[in-house]
Amino acid sequence: MKNELSREVLEKARANGVRFIRLQFTDLMGHLKNVAIHISQLEKALEGELMFDGSSIEGFVRIEESDMYLIPDPSTFVIFPWRSPNLDVARLICDVYDKDYRPFEGCPRLALKRVAKEAQEMGFVMNVGPEAEFFLFLQDESGNATTRTHDQASYFDLGPTDLAENARRDMVLTLEEMGYEVEASHHEVAPGQHEIDFKYDTAVSTADKIQTFKLVVKSIAQRHGLHATFMPKPVANINGSGMHCHQSLFTLDGKNAFHDPDDPNGLSDVARYYIGGIIKHARALTAVTNPLVNSYKRLIPGYEAPVYVAWSHFNRSCLIRIPAKRGSSTRIEVRNPDPSCNPYLAIAAMLAAGLDGIKNKIEPPAPVDRNIYHMTQKERESLGIASLPSSLAEAMEELSNDEVIKKALGPHIYNKLAEAKRVEWDRYRCSVHQWELDEYLSVF
Repeated sequence: MKNELSREVLEKARANGVRFIRLQFTDLMGHLKNVAIHISQLEKALEGELMFDGSSIEGFVRIEESDMYLIPDPSTFVIFPWRSPNLDVARLICDVYDKDYRPFEGCPRLALKRVAKEAQEMGFVMNVGPEAEFFLFLQDESGNATTRTHDQASYFDLGPTDLAENARRDMVLTLEEMGYEVEASHHEVAPGQHEIDFKYDTAVSTADKIQTFKLVVKSIAQRHGLHATFMPKPVANINGSGMHCHQSLFTLDGKNAFHDPDDPNGLSDVARYYIGGIIKHARALTAVTNPLVNSYKRLIPGYEAPVYVAWSHFNRSCLIRIPAKRGSSTRIEVRNPDPSCNPYLAIAAMLAAGLDGIKNKIEPPAPVDRNIYHMTQKERESLGIASLPSSLAEAMEELSNDEVIKKALGPHIYNKLAEAKRVEWDRYRCSVHQWELDEYLSVF
């Protein structure tokens, strides 16, 4: 075996009667993929000897370049708690390498590792804490998802109003069995909407945890006869689902680089410049943090989602909020990402934007402490407050002109992403939607 950790994985799998292992990886669109192997092949997999067909994965390679390697990260080994004791299944998260054992430039996890390495070379480690929201819907008699909620509860309600309390509790217990430190779980604002928050971690580990979190939520919901969705706006006229990302930089010796006890607001120059970088690149970032046509139906005024590019120490109508805690907890909260994003690419893009702010000492504009939703357009313009893109097409146009975010993604990922999103936008643009039929069919 290559290292001690790999040997420990092999021993643990055998000792716990694991029969199958899912070698998981993430495609360009953020979908979790896997190749399942029998325990007899685990040693070979840990040695990096298992190949798969990369041409079958959207955004990877052409059919004539299809042979690729899955290289497992032994630190990600975990046994799924919801499997039968007689058929235990475990997983390993993998990086993707090409046939010559070179890191594949289209692997989202490796893209994040590359930007995290750049941060480390500047003396920083990024920590991220996501707040992923989701809906639980009823299924029809055939087991298909509906958009009918099974409750009319609201923010922080509890049973019997919150009928998903049991499902959410099982999700939390499952996550804890898998090593998560769950900090909170509660009903969200909209009927059928929920949130489970887990403790922050380093950039790559957090992205790994987000992907596993989605799998757990969907799997446990299904066991309760429910359908879980991370679609940003599945129902009109109610709040959509976001994934606010709390983030900070720590020095290599473990000190919070965002905190300055001598600053009146407790924020260091590093934090201020990081905010400046996020604000400078905010419009291009949305193409990565809000990657669906549907994402932009959440980013509208009136439903608590951020629409305007501004920051504040407490104002939740801004794109960036600074939570009150200081010291080692000093951080910023970027509020526009939604849970449909590819977490590896979204975190890589936000980190790259923040690092650009630090490298170029980009000062953010003055904080905005008024409710921006209540401002007129003229008032916003006088304060220099820009809006986030209003559509996927607009966001992709912004991304095409932002060399910092494109570099963070890398040429392969950017080009494949741009191509896929152009196709997605064209399919949407050319479709006739129910609203159009309701609005026009009987009138014209």
